[in-house]
Amino acid sequence: MTWARSSSPAPPTAEALTSFLLNAVGWLCSSPGAPVGVHPSLAPLAKILEGAGVEAKVEPEVKESLGVYCIDAYNETMTEKLVTFMKRGGGLLVGGQAWDWANQGDDERVLFTFPGNLVTSVAGVYFTDNKGDTSFFKVSKKMPKIPVLVSCEDDLSEDRDELLHGISELDISNSDCFPSQLLVHGALAFPLGLDSYHGCVIAAARYGRGRVVVTGHKVLFTVGKLGPFLLNAVRWLDGGRRGKIVVQTELRTLSGLLAVGGIDTSIEPNLTSDASVYCFEPVSDVGVKELQEFVAEGGGLFVGAQAWWWAFKNPGVSPLARFPGNLLLNPFGISITSQSLNPGPFRTPKAGIRTYHFRSTLAEFQVIMGRKRGNVEKGWLAKLGPDGAAFLQIPAEDVPAYMSVHRLLRKLLSRYRLPVATRENPVINDCCRGAMLSLATGLAHSGSDLSLLVPEIEDMYSSPYLRPSESPITVEVNCNNPGTRYCWMSTGLYIPGRQIIEVSLPEAAASADLKVQIGCHTDDLTRASKLFRGPLVINRCCLDKPTKSITCLWGGLLYIIVPQSSKLGTVPVTVKGAVHAPYYKLGETSQEEWKRRVQENPGPWGELATDNIILTVPAASLRALENPEPLLRLWDEVMQAVARLGAEPFPLRLPQRIVADVQISVGWMHAGYPIMCHLESVQELINEKLIRTKGLWGPVHELGRNQQRQEWEFPPHTTEATCNLWCVYVHETVLGIPRGRANIALWPPVREKRVRIYLGKGPNVKNWNAWTALETYLQLQEAFGWEPFIRLFTEYRNQTNLPTDNVDKMNLWVKMFSHQVQKNLAPFFEAWAWPIQKEVATSLAYLPEWKENIMKLYLLTQM
Repeated sequence: MTWARSSSPAPPTAEALTSFLLNAVGWLCSSPGAPVGVHPSLAPLAKILEGAGVEAKVEPEVKESLGVYCIDAYNETMTEKLVTFMKRGGGLLVGGQAWDWANQGDDERVLFTFPGNLVTSVAGVYFTDNKGDTSFFKVSKKMPKIPVLVSCEDDLSEDRDELLHGISELDISNSDCFPSQLLVHGALAFPLGLDSYHGCVIAAARYGRGRVVVTGHKVLFTVGKLGPFLLNAVRWLDGGRRGKIVVQTELRTLSGLLAVGGIDTSIEPNLTSDASVYCFEPVSDVGVKELQEFVAEGGGLFVGAQAWWWAFKNPGVSPLARFPGNLLLNPFGISITSQSLNPGPFRTPKAGIRTYHFRSTLAEFQVIMGRKRGNVEKGWLAKLGPDGAAFLQIPAEDVPAYMSVHRLLRKLLSRYRLPVATRENPVINDCCRGAMLSLATGLAHSGSDLSLLVPEIEDMYSSPYLRPSESPITVEVNCNNPGTRYCWMSTGLYIPGRQIIEVSLPEAAASADLKVQIGCHTDDLTRASKLFRGPLVINRCCLDKPTKSITCLWGGLLYIIVPQSSKLGTVPVTVKGAVHAPYYKLGETSQEEWKRRVQENPGPWGELATDNIILTVPAASLRALENPEPLLRLWDEVMQAVARLGAEPFPLRLPQRIVADVQISVGWMHAGYPIMCHLESVQELINEKLIRTKGLWGPVHELGRNQQRQEWEFPPHTTEATCNLWCVYVHETVLGIPRGRANIALWPPVREKRVRIYLGKGPNVKNWNAWTALETYLQLQEAFGWEPFIRLFTEYRNQTNLPTDNVDKMNLWVKMFSHQVQKNLAPFFEAWAWPIQKEVATSLAYLPEWKENIMKLYLLTQM
């Protein structure tokens, strides 16, 4: 509470506020009957309280026996005692204002130096130097809204300048890590390193009397180029105390980097009571409260962590809500997201140039939406959408600052109809309409009333048109998963958009770590310039109760996500709010049943499945497919060939998936689970005649990408090369299409020209990429056949402790392939400019010479 200072020792409106003061003192007192202490500066308040029957007395010092202590905001002698009093359960009533104090002193950093803030900031409350209104204030029936933004830039710019002193960029190009993107959402948090999309890799914050710096990966603690920043960060976190710097045992490399800059550290397994700064990686939720109190009371925390791997291992669980690092960091106003950033130089904010911040952009978005005019920096609205959706995943219960943002977004989005993005009428991402699509998804997933999110045009696949079954639908779902990662299990059901469904399953299954997923179009389009659909259109959540309600804004096929090594067996899953979708399983669905499903099941997407591959395409494309069996038997032959070359067992432990989408995140197709492709590729997937005549290069290329293993991959050289071995193998052994006809790039004259160009420039592994790199492998295959590759891939699967850098991996490949074919292949690879180590060449000298080495001929004729 604050009031204006006057010549009278008591605030001039104290009598008018008597009822409120009594309520406040009663609420603050956690020990009924305990006396109220009043500092002499507020002596008249004691009389007001006594007059209302409250036991109150003037006390120059706070005492443990008191239930509440009342004091002005200008006392500089009792800071630590007041904080200790609050920690022990005491209530504190503080009154004062900071704007006049700021005008009288030399230090303008009110948030961090005003005496009252040294106490109240520990509880998250700050006096500002903004003058307040002196009129009457309306008492709200609800919790009053907290402003999205309270200006404090001047207070944070000095911190930013200190942290970035002497630093023009944060370069992690050679760090060999992909850091998580940070969500900077606190009013006292600020970014320090940004990519071209405003993605943040390092951020800092004030919290209470303490300070925090967060990096998106613990590896950044070991990057030599970041040495100057690491030194700045630790010094800033220490706040001039010259205190003890504690480094977590697992991060001892950081200790060495700091020592070079003259900072001594103590390597400890945990935070110590005498620490000034603690550098660590949060891996569990143990000690979260202790660490938050450490910062609030003046400590410095240096955190390094990424959340994308945790998110991968925990599908359907929000890292913003459950990742251990975020349980600690969320209150500081910095959160670690599951989105990764590319390693590279990150620009640093510059004085006088506005920098993206979630809260400031949200405030401008609010103004634009209200006035229908305004302007923000390029890229900010495109960033606001996904940032807002992420922020809405942070648990907001009992956090008024978060609830206020939820209320604001609900109000804004309910006032205007949602855009409908299509290929014919795309939505520009970097505008209010684009931001609305992401924010609406976040609101829906956070449990907001879907009736508030009304589209401009009703989608024909939303619940008003695609009416769900009035009766619940029960399907049997195979919940066995022999694989080494989670998998999607199809249900054959589709969920119309803009509704809440109910999923029920047996009690035993509710504790089996199952998840539910609505939608198969998993690509994140938040960085697309134009949107043909919502940027994020799936919803996942845990099935941790026998009956679970799930919000569905966009609609989609329904899946059960089964964890690795699950042996749960067949589980009955009952769904309220679904419709049937076309679904065909090879060996299970009859032709008659398929005809009925494709004609009667209204779901707009359907699936064709075998034990090894599942194709997800628009239902409209399936209606002309009278009998999927020949097509899927061909696909099984393809998958058997893919498995055979990759030395995998067949049938596959888990089927691969290929999903068509109106828009994907990158390329014409891309690998992953699932493999994603454009709608233009649907016929390439489901037209058997087309496959047999023109081939399947694109899909098999991505299947090959999924087969690649880091043990024998040499990125970036072979990333787009070795996967094409599967293309050649499948086309020649299954489809009967020779390599030169399967892809024009493998036509013999084109191949020869490519080799001669490579040699003509002077062979150099830097130029050994893509088709040129593939040529090396094809020359080996044409000389020795496919069997050495199959045996070699088998051998790699059984090896342990394999090298991780390209040079050692390439030399191991040379040795292993030479042993497979019993020829000395070192001269062959040297001709391709591979970095053959002397000891490797020597170790292979006993093997017979490969006289048919085609590179000899190239080198002779090149001269």
